[in-house]
Amino acid sequence: MKSKDDVLEINLGEIFAILLGRTFLIISAGVFFGLAGLFFSKFVMHPVYESTTKIYILNKEENQTVTYSDVQISTQLTQDYAELIKSRRVIEEVIQRLHLTDTEYEDLYDVLRVETPSDTRIVAITVKDRDPLMAMRIANCIREVASEHITDVMDIDAINVAETANVPTSKASPSVAKWTVIAGFIGAVVVAFFSILGYLLDDTIKSNDDVERYLGVSTLALIPMITEENGKKKKSKAKKSK
Repeated sequence: MKSKDDVLEINLGEIFAILLGRTFLIISAGVFFGLAGLFFSKFVMHPVYESTTKIYILNKEENQTVTYSDVQISTQLTQDYAELIKSRRVIEEVIQRLHLTDTEYEDLYDVLRVETPSDTRIVAITVKDRDPLMAMRIANCIREVASEHITDVMDIDAINVAETANVPTSKASPSVAKWTVIAGFIGAVVVAFFSILGYLLDDTIKSNDDVERYLGVSTLALIPMITEENGKKKKSKAKKSK
C-alpha cells in the first residue's frame, strides 16, 4: 500500500491475514498442480533408464607386486581415464559398432556419465536411454572400446571388468513423487504470490483506519450505506403508513 509520500508500506499482519483467509484456495491450487505434475510425469513424459558398467584399472607392469605408490598413482589417473572414455574417438567408434545411424556424437555424449569414486581405482560408466536394452548395450560397448583406447594411450597392461552392465528394470527418471511435490509447491506459491500482489496494488480506502493511515486526516463521521433491500423495506413501510 502507498502512503501520501508514495512510500510503499507493507503490513505483515495484513499479508498474513490475507494468506490465512485464502488458505483453502492456496491448498486447492497446490493439490491441482500436484495432480497435474503427477499426470504429466507418469503418462506424458517418456521414462529414461540407466545402465552402469564398471572397470578396474591398475597401472603396473606384469609380474610386479602392487605397492601403495601404484595405488596412489592409479587413483589420480582415474580422472584421465574418465576423459578418455568420453573422448570423440571412443564415442564415434561405439556409434559405428552398434550402427546408431541416427545418433550424433553430442547425443551420446550427453547421455553418458563417467564417475570415479574417491580413493578407488574403479571407473563407473553409466548410460541413459529410453530403451533399457539399448542402455545396457551402449554401456557395455563403451566399456569395451574405452578399454582398448585407454590401453593404447596410457600404456596399461590390462583393464579388468569389475561389473558388466545389466538391463535396468526400473526407470531412473522422471521421478513421479518429485514432480508431484515440486508442481504442488509451485502452484501454492503462485496463488500466494498473486494474492499478495493484489494486496500491494490495491490502494482503495476501505475503512476509517485507512483514511487516517494513508491520507493523514481524521474522520469526523461515518455515513452508513443504504442498500437496495433496505430502501425497498422503507418504501413498503411508507406505503403501509399511508
